[in-house]
Amino acid sequence: METDCLLAGSENEEPGDYGSRSGTTLHGGSRRAPYSDGDSFSFHRNSDDEDLYIQQAVVFIEDAIHYRSIYHRVDTSSLRLYRWYYSRICQWILGVTIAVVLLLAFVERPSSLSATSDPRHRSGSWTPPCGLTESLEMICLIIFILDLAVKSYLIGWEEFRKSKWLISYTVIISVSIIDWVLSISMACDEKLRVRRLLRPFFLLQNSSLMKKTLKCIKRTLPEIASVILLLALHLCLFTMIGMLLFAKTDDPKTNGEWELHFRDLPNSLTSLLVLLTTANNPDVMIPAYSLHRGYSIFFIAFSVIGTYCLMNLLTAIIYNQFRGYLLMSVQTSIIRRRLGIRAAFQVLSCHRARADARAQVSVDGVLEVMSRVKIKSYYRRSINTVAQQFADVGFLHREQFMKIFDELDKDLIKEHPPLPQYVSPVLQRLQKIFSHYYLTVFGNVVALINVVCICTVLVLNSEKSTSERDNFVLEIINLCFILYYIFEMCGKIFAFGWRGYRSYRNNMFDGFLTVLLMVLQIIIYIVYRIPYSQWDPSTQSGISLWEMIRLVNMLIVFRLLRIIPDIKLMALVASTLLDLVKNLRAFAGILVVVYYVFAVFGIWLFEGAIKPPPEMSVLSNTSMENVTSNFTMQCGTYEQLGYWPNNFDDFAAAIILLYDVMIVNNWQAFMEAYSRYTTEWSKVYFVCWWLTSSVMWVNLFVALILENFIYKWDRSHGCSVVDVERIRYETSVQLMFKEQIQEPTEEDLLCQLHQHPHLDLP
Repeated sequence: METDCLLAGSENEEPGDYGSRSGTTLHGGSRRAPYSDGDSFSFHRNSDDEDLYIQQAVVFIEDAIHYRSIYHRVDTSSLRLYRWYYSRICQWILGVTIAVVLLLAFVERPSSLSATSDPRHRSGSWTPPCGLTESLEMICLIIFILDLAVKSYLIGWEEFRKSKWLISYTVIISVSIIDWVLSISMACDEKLRVRRLLRPFFLLQNSSLMKKTLKCIKRTLPEIASVILLLALHLCLFTMIGMLLFAKTDDPKTNGEWELHFRDLPNSLTSLLVLLTTANNPDVMIPAYSLHRGYSIFFIAFSVIGTYCLMNLLTAIIYNQFRGYLLMSVQTSIIRRRLGIRAAFQVLSCHRARADARAQVSVDGVLEVMSRVKIKSYYRRSINTVAQQFADVGFLHREQFMKIFDELDKDLIKEHPPLPQYVSPVLQRLQKIFSHYYLTVFGNVVALINVVCICTVLVLNSEKSTSERDNFVLEIINLCFILYYIFEMCGKIFAFGWRGYRSYRNNMFDGFLTVLLMVLQIIIYIVYRIPYSQWDPSTQSGISLWEMIRLVNMLIVFRLLRIIPDIKLMALVASTLLDLVKNLRAFAGILVVVYYVFAVFGIWLFEGAIKPPPEMSVLSNTSMENVTSNFTMQCGTYEQLGYWPNNFDDFAAAIILLYDVMIVNNWQAFMEAYSRYTTEWSKVYFVCWWLTSSVMWVNLFVALILENFIYKWDRSHGCSVVDVERIRYETSVQLMFKEQIQEPTEEDLLCQLHQHPHLDLP
């Protein structure tokens, strides 16, 4: 690239991000001059140079919007490739590719394509022929190779060598291709597919926020490890005390505790570890407690110290430490945004090259850049409005240019359109009635009465079969309420106008359900000729009247959710949940990765380990014990509880089993069963999963729920219910920590700008 006026730029990169700092340049022949903020430049440039500066500014602004690194090539062809790579269709294709390569685990051997995972009832699942899933996987790998090639080209070889993530990306793709070739050469009959364990990496490397989350977790581990070490010490101490208290005696009647829970060291550790999660309470202490009340002190002391003190202390430490590291990550994102904006100002200031004058950009240039930037229309209008305030002067200085992009950091506030104007006094009066807040309250009361009526009818008919129920009475009741819902919807559309009606999410929810209810009522009337009550639904082919009414009732019950926005605390809770879904996808991605890895390991270790005895349904409890030495029907065991569908025989079943263990209810049944059927070392797998999922991830999720809810509570503390409905906040992780973020200084930005590897300083 040949340019006369180019910048340098950098930022505090996340370790492993592909845009790491470098002082190298690609244009050794370009002119350089000392730089200061007050300098301006005077060069002879043609229209191609000016168009290049506009393109560079556009890309830098887009980088700032999405918190991306600006350390990439900035010549014309590279900028075109860069924008194409980050276009919606390319990122969508890449996302679909990642999803496909992850979903292959459900189809590959052992296949999850069966109606049930219970080995007692499961017939042979469909297994794809060799080469089908492998062909899809190779297509995905080719797309990943193209993705790697484009990223590597855009940042350059010097930056590629510094990027741990891209180097790992290369290694993962290479190992996957080698394993794929081995799989094809063995006719897809290999025992282990190593590449299956590597697939979650593709999800990780494609999300910068997921990388930051992973880094935050890594930095939080030392503090978590200290508490876990304290928990381990607590567990070992009480294990020793328990083995001394419940040692085997000469009287078999007093050995119940020893025989069930303290027979040896592994059994004692497992019993108290499960008690730490309260999953086996009070079963673990009943044998001793039945002998003497005093033994309860041991178990109560263990639970109070371990479960209520140390485990909650662990949650507090994770919240505190992780919040701090997340704040650091957000700080880095803000630096990226400020750096991208500063870089855009510098390239645009090349247009205004006047000696002895401050660097400045024209308002027309800013508006032209914003017309090309891919950004939400709301922010485009806001930035253009602020920029046009300087139209009389014609130019913006650096501080003014940086200031107009503060609009990107503001909450997105949605104002509702004005009410339509009616001339007739009667229509005006009706508009006032239908737009009043009390109409919404009355509608909520009607919805509540409707649900109470449905509940009453269901209770009265709970002992009747579907053919014995008087469905026509319930249908008439529902019809009356649905007619009111239609009337309410039409009244609100009349009062607010169509655009105003659609601007309220609550109205859209009501309207969607009301239209569905109306369609179902028309179908019911046409098919069953209501109110002809002598119609026998059993003689009607297709869906029965009860099924239709049940569908209507479910929609009406869902409609009761309309009360949520009108109760402030409920609205805050619901809004917090929505924000978690929208903005904390990185944490869900980390959980998907962890689930995926543990499920693959579980299949490798335990596939087919537990098999039900043949013809189990016809065997008695006494004969079952003789089928296999591992089988038992003791109360509370895997077999007695009927947990057969929970196994590691396929990927989907493994995911469900891991979820059940994460909930920790009866998780000791799985651990005990697999230790019987395989080896005692299998407990290590389940304990590691419990620590990773229930202790680590769940506590992280709780910490972020607290952070999100506290932020929204503070924001909405002075708002009424009407204000919460009138204004919609879209909360991002960056906004949650806005008050704690320190803005980078001009010197910091300049220091980093001078290190851009692909832009020369004039």
